[in-house]
Amino acid sequence: VAVTDDLTRKGLHAGNLIKEIAAVVGGGGGGRPNLAQAGGKDADKLPAALDTARQLIINNYKG
Repeated sequence: VAVTDDLTRKGLHAGNLIKEIAAVVGGGGGGRPNLAQAGGKDADKLPAALDTARQLIINNYKG
């Protein structure tokens, strides 16, 4: 996951986002405010992980 500098200033943190997204697929991850990576075990839950990502971005964006 990559987050642009202007969005990190508005409250998004790639490392925090990816930890919660990866948990949906039974994985883990982490990273910096602008760049993070993760892995998971349950690929069938990828659509749910993408929905989680969408909601996290909406809820954490302080624009």
